[in-house]
Amino acid sequence: MQPEDLVGHELRQAAQDGRDAREIEERWYAAGGAPAPDRAGASEPPAPPRLRELAGQLLDELALLESPLAADEPTGPTEIMAACPHWPGPPEAAATVGRDRLHAAWLGRAAGCLLGKPVEKLPLTGIRALARAAGNWPLATWFTEHGVSPELLAAHPWNRRSAPTSLAENIDGMPEDDDLNYPLLTLLLLQRHGRAFTTADLARLWLDELPAGRTFTAERIAYGNLLAGVEPPETARFRNPFREWIGAQIRADVHGWTHPGDPAGAAAQAHRDAVLTHTANGVYGAMFTAAALAVAAGGESDVHGCLAAGLRVVPPHSRYARAVRLGIETARAEGEFEAVVDRLHAAYDSTHHWVHVLPNAALLAAALTHADGDFTRSIGCAVSGGWDTDSNGATAGSLAGLLAGTPAALPDHWTAPLKNRLATSVPGFDRTGFDTLAALTHQEALRP
Repeated sequence: MQPEDLVGHELRQAAQDGRDAREIEERWYAAGGAPAPDRAGASEPPAPPRLRELAGQLLDELALLESPLAADEPTGPTEIMAACPHWPGPPEAAATVGRDRLHAAWLGRAAGCLLGKPVEKLPLTGIRALARAAGNWPLATWFTEHGVSPELLAAHPWNRRSAPTSLAENIDGMPEDDDLNYPLLTLLLLQRHGRAFTTADLARLWLDELPAGRTFTAERIAYGNLLAGVEPPETARFRNPFREWIGAQIRADVHGWTHPGDPAGAAAQAHRDAVLTHTANGVYGAMFTAAALAVAAGGESDVHGCLAAGLRVVPPHSRYARAVRLGIETARAEGEFEAVVDRLHAAYDSTHHWVHVLPNAALLAAALTHADGDFTRSIGCAVSGGWDTDSNGATAGSLAGLLAGTPAALPDHWTAPLKNRLATSVPGFDRTGFDTLAALTHQEALRP
């Protein structure tokens, strides 16, 4: 949240938006400013007061630059619907989703997340080398240190926070992760406020139940803005260069799970959640995911129909829609998934941060398309493509779990190590079983 670190990220976002920030960029670097940290964390040491003050001023100036893409990428719900010529109508008949299908979705989300945790932040070359060294390529099971040379482990160290709980030899239940905390918070939100919740209701819930230290990127900025008295949806815009990153997309699952067969209703609910922290493409990530999962929860479509339904709630001329289409088209054009990933990285690596929603949306769509509904291939492809590995694995696992339909349909080597136990700092849920979470979610899916 240091202003001097945010400027670099905002300059990169400006370049992606087509905003002309050259004069501001020149002033920043002439004053001694640095680019944003490349992978994670804050720069050290903090900037001197003079530079920090300038950083705040430049962030405010950058916010005033108009984007030439704004007309194709609105954030307001009415404008989004108007931009979508194939916005889905209400379901012809009320659909239901069973507890078993929701149980499989929770398990799938957890397994995909856990698979990606030890290699989060690693470059693509490192992920491939570690998996190949263990004889696990293409990815078909958990990452492990067994069979991997000390030299390779030194060259590509595991994510230090996750390795103790997410390598095959260490897994003992599902460890805490923000990709699972947010579905729990959405469940709490629906229990307390129902489907008519407002963005302000979500903000109050976060302040009451979400530890600030468990938030990252756009969510952390929005949390800080709330504490400073900024009201939503301005919380998503004020000095928040992460507003088009992946955070809202990872919060969308329960909105989809509880709207079986109703992609429009799921997308509208996900929108009210997303605008606390994100704008435009960041919001579309949540809406796309919720809509695709809603169709999967209805049980009447394959994975390709789910992805098509997700695209119907995204403005077709937006960069998000283009990213999803690129992922789908590339997966269909290439026989080997490695070639798919290489093409996507060639398209995005030089311009986008690894947590930005656009490259991850392209990869997620490609992984699900290539896997064609197979659970192991869905999470394996999503994680093997790099970038935000645990988040992409989680969303892929969620959708593939819904399509599988029951926990018994998921391979045992993915579900048994979870031990029906989830660790979390969200009050009231620590060590809760996934079967219990499925029952609680089912109650919300049945609520009018």
